[in-house]
Amino acid sequence: MTTEATSPPASASPTARQVWSRTRGILLAAVLLLVGATVIAVIRSDARHGTLDPRSADPQGSRAVAELLADRGVSTRVVTTLAEARTVAAPDTTLLVALPDLLTHRQQELLHSSVAGSGARTILIAPGSPSVGRLAPGTTTDPATSLESALDPDCPLPAAQRAGTADTGGMRYLTPHPDAVRCYPSDRLATLVQIPDQSGDGDTIVLGAPDILYNDHLDEQGNASLALQLLGSRPHLVWYLPSLSDASATPDDGDSSFFDLLPSGWLWGTLQLFVAAALAALWRARRLGPLVPERLPVAIRASETVEGRARLYHKANARDRAAAALRSTTRTRLAPLVGVPVPQAHTPEALLPALSTHLRGNGDGQYLHTLLFGPPPSDDTALIALTDQLDALEREVRRP
Repeated sequence: MTTEATSPPASASPTARQVWSRTRGILLAAVLLLVGATVIAVIRSDARHGTLDPRSADPQGSRAVAELLADRGVSTRVVTTLAEARTVAAPDTTLLVALPDLLTHRQQELLHSSVAGSGARTILIAPGSPSVGRLAPGTTTDPATSLESALDPDCPLPAAQRAGTADTGGMRYLTPHPDAVRCYPSDRLATLVQIPDQSGDGDTIVLGAPDILYNDHLDEQGNASLALQLLGSRPHLVWYLPSLSDASATPDDGDSSFFDLLPSGWLWGTLQLFVAAALAALWRARRLGPLVPERLPVAIRASETVEGRARLYHKANARDRAAAALRSTTRTRLAPLVGVPVPQAHTPEALLPALSTHLRGNGDGQYLHTLLFGPPPSDDTALIALTDQLDALEREVRRP
C-alpha cells in the first residue's frame, strides 16, 4: 500500500465564526422565546391584578360595586380561606365565590355541604366543569360559550326584568331542577340560572360571566342594576376570593402526585418548550438523502487510514469483519496472480484449484480453504495469526 507525501494537516476544529453561524439561529429563537414569555407574563400579571377583588380599583376589580352596596347598607367582607367561607353561611348573608374553578374537588364539596340548607344565597361567578357540578349539583356547563356579551333577560326573575339587558354572555348552563329560573339565554341555553334550595329559603345563582362586577363595565347596559340586586338581597355580603395559599387546598389523602400540584399553565408551558426544541432540532438536523462523495480537506496517509479502521474494529470487537476484510483483500490480490478473473476471486471452486496449481501441489486444499474462506477467528491472537498466514501465502505466490 502506497503513501502520499503531504504537508501537515490543517486543524479540523470549527472556528469561532463557524460555531457562531451554526448556533446563531438557535440562540436567536431562544432569546425571542424568553422575551415573548416574559412579555406575556408581565401583561397577564398586570391584567389579573385585583381581578374581582372588591378592594381593587383596577379595571377588572370590583371596588365600585362594593361601594354602591355600602351606600345601600350592605356590608362587604372579604375572605380568602375555606374555613372562613364555611362559617358565615346564614339566612341574612350572600356568599359570592369569585373564582370557583380555583377550588379543589374537596374544597368544593365541603363548601357546598356548608351552605346547603343554611338559607343563604350563594353566587357562583363563571364556574366551569366540573366545579359547577359540585357547587350546584345537577348543573352542567355547555362546551360552547356565548358569542354575544350583552343579552336580554327573557325570564320571570324580578331582578333580571328590572335590570334589562346585561353583560352576562359567557358560560352557558343546563340544569334539570324543575324550579330553576333560566335567564339571559344564548341559543336557548341560560347564562344566568337561579336554583332554589329545596331544604331552605336560600338559593344558588350561577352567573356565566363576571363582567357585571367589573369596574369598567358596571356603568354599561343594566350591569349595575343586576349586580346590586343579586348581591344586595341580604344585609351581609361575604366575598370569597379563593387562594392557593389556603391550607385546605393541600390534599391530606396523599393520593395526589407532584404533577397534580402544578398549575396547568406550567404543564402547557413545558409542552410548548418541548415542541419548540423538537422543531429547532428538525430545522437544524441534516436532511436525509443519498450519500455524496466529497473531497477530503486534507490528504490522509494510507497508514493512518488503516490504523484508524483497525482501532474501530478493535473497539467494537469486530474480529469477524476484520477477518472478512483481510481475506477478501488477499483473494482480490491473489486472483490475477494465478490467472483467475477478479469477479471469481471470491468463489472457492475457481480460486482454490488455480492457487494449488500455481503452488505446484505444495498447497494443501483444505488448509487453503480454511485460510481464505474459513470461520472468523475466536480471539485477537487468532486474528493476528490469520494476518501472518495471509501475508505468508501472498509472499509465496508472488515468489518467482
